[in-house]
Amino acid sequence: MTVSIRALLGACAVGAICTAAAAETTITVATVNNGDMVRMQGLMDDFYAKHPDIKVEWVTLEENVLRQNVTTDIATGGGQYDVITIGTYEVPIWGKQGWLESLNDMPADFDVDDLLPPIRGGLTVDGNLYASPFYGESSFVNYRKDLAEKAGITIPDAPTWDDIKAAAAAMTDQANGIYGICLRGKAGWGENMAFLTTMANSYGARWFDENWVPQFDQPEWKAVMTDYVEMLTKYGPPGASNNGYNENLTLSLQGKCAMRMDATVSAGALTDPKQSEFADKVGFALAPDAGLGKRANWLWAWSLAIPASSDAKDAAKTFINWATNKDYIALVASKEGWGAAPPGTRTSLYSNPDYAALPFAKMTIDSINAADPTNPTVKPVPYTGVQFVAIPEFAGLATSVGEIFSAALAGQKSVDDALAEAQALALDEMTASGYIK
Repeated sequence: MTVSIRALLGACAVGAICTAAAAETTITVATVNNGDMVRMQGLMDDFYAKHPDIKVEWVTLEENVLRQNVTTDIATGGGQYDVITIGTYEVPIWGKQGWLESLNDMPADFDVDDLLPPIRGGLTVDGNLYASPFYGESSFVNYRKDLAEKAGITIPDAPTWDDIKAAAAAMTDQANGIYGICLRGKAGWGENMAFLTTMANSYGARWFDENWVPQFDQPEWKAVMTDYVEMLTKYGPPGASNNGYNENLTLSLQGKCAMRMDATVSAGALTDPKQSEFADKVGFALAPDAGLGKRANWLWAWSLAIPASSDAKDAAKTFINWATNKDYIALVASKEGWGAAPPGTRTSLYSNPDYAALPFAKMTIDSINAADPTNPTVKPVPYTGVQFVAIPEFAGLATSVGEIFSAALAGQKSVDDALAEAQALALDEMTASGYIK
């Protein structure tokens, strides 16, 4: 709330007469600049029509900046935000810290039992739902079917990494601005390291062994980084080390990425003729594997949560119910079609025949259900999490490792040097934090 509103409400508390204007509550919502979140801001007339007593102020930030700002604010109890956009990594850790408000008292129309079990489970701690998913995702491969046909290749529905490398080589046409593959290169634990961690899972690599000893000095990580750098250096766009989710999606919408592995949530944009002239030429495939029984599919939900420091919790819950309710999904569909509906959160969406008929619907739900945070790797590990390690130290450590690996992609250091640097950094962190005795 603003200072003036606090003063007015204080006057109400001692018996003064409150006007309708005085009862207006202002909440501040911090969110990421992804397309689905930006769309929500364009639909606020519906919210205001239902809740004229609540005003929403938006803080919309790039993913890495959002994470830094929100983490700093909530860890210090700053109270700058009433609703924050956070993910499956933060919710369990912050919930245990007592930093988040429980959403167990949401109204009946919220229909908590409709939330997809894997997504709901990742946002629940000790029986408390601490965030409501705005959209859920796994990862998949999208590609231009016309370019695959022109190159004389077929991309299997369940490809291997060898299939992906061969397809990237075959479809690359840099003279005409067509890049065989676009993968995340921008440094960040939720950018390049989200991708590389799932790629590592499928290659048999892991962050730590059973005793929390870092594993970047093992041959599996050498194979991951060698193939990753080679694919993007030979077949990727210029400046790949600067490209994250949004940048690569833009290149795909422009038809410049022949193939891309990234979040399933982007399928709606890729198949939308308003956003892409290649909408009818997009094919989809499962995230690749290396023949070891693990695919490189992740599990994530961008979710809305309420910091314990908020002084407008009731209004914040009202907003979250509107933004993550089944009615909101229907609202988006009525305005822009079912392809634009926020995916990956509710069982009812996937039982809707209009949505189920979309070319990416089944692959999305199958990928979400296949991701197993409790058993993410080929070899045993002491941690949970698919594209992250669910410990508080991970965000800082993976951001630093992400910078090292992004520098390797940019040609500023060799793969061997990058892995050695990551190993030393991770070993120091895990020792200092008491994981290694």
